[in-house]
Amino acid sequence: MLCMLKDEDLKRAEKFCKDEINTYVLYKAISENSKDIQIKNHLLNLSKQELEHYNFWKEIVGHECKPDIKPGFVFKLLYRLFGPIFTLQIIEGNESSTIEDYEDFLNKLDDENQRKILQKIINDEQEHEKQIIYDIKDLRVKYLSYVALGLADAIVEVSGVHAGFLGATDKTLIAGIAGLVVGFSAALSMAGAAYLQAKQEKSVRASYGATVTGFTYLITVFVLALPYLLIRNIIDAFSISLILATAMISSFTYYSSVVHAQHFSKEIIESLLMLFLTAIAGFFFGDIIGKIFGIRALIG
Repeated sequence: MLCMLKDEDLKRAEKFCKDEINTYVLYKAISENSKDIQIKNHLLNLSKQELEHYNFWKEIVGHECKPDIKPGFVFKLLYRLFGPIFTLQIIEGNESSTIEDYEDFLNKLDDENQRKILQKIINDEQEHEKQIIYDIKDLRVKYLSYVALGLADAIVEVSGVHAGFLGATDKTLIAGIAGLVVGFSAALSMAGAAYLQAKQEKSVRASYGATVTGFTYLITVFVLALPYLLIRNIIDAFSISLILATAMISSFTYYSSVVHAQHFSKEIIESLLMLFLTAIAGFFFGDIIGKIFGIRALIG
């Protein structure tokens, strides 16, 4: 069997073998770290499937493949903080290229039985694993849209408020307090809107949706206002606040794009474009209002 494959094909098979045993080790570690019985069963099914894939490639290369990955504290922390779906999607992130590699390798095999097994593995990678991930219930993902509602609206609205004060005054404390006051009122409003929206959805609890939206909004408002409360130079405060806003929206967009298997680059460009356009519009509007009413002469 081995002589029927070229050396380069055997090296590829050995890489596949190692990838499968690594993935098996990861799934096994996650399952042992999960306290949810349903999620644990899903993960055990995935690990069992990866072990079957590994055994196929082990037969092809003719020897055992040792894993070169050791899930430790960092990996367990990733699972605890960001949940099973995010973690599994990270693991499965290279599946599209893997499937293409497997389909190409399919043509290298002459044994009909091996071809059937590899075709089943390809089908597993295409459908079965994705279905298992889809079936996992994760509260982080379930209420992700409500986090997005609070985070995105707070970043755009409060950044616009701060940018407006940048054009109207150089008093950072006033800009920071204004952001907090506007943000607090808007958080209550958004929580109410989220509650009404959640009542139309049978899959979520309205009180949870409202709480997640309001809490996310308030946390975001506080983080964005903090530079204005600590720094006296308004340009520095605005720059740091904008950097924090960019970091928050980038982190959330990355998380969302991973769990929903979307393209991060497209999503982040749209989000940042909205943020900076709002900031620019807020600055010029604040500048115009400041000149019309002489705000700088009144408050500095």
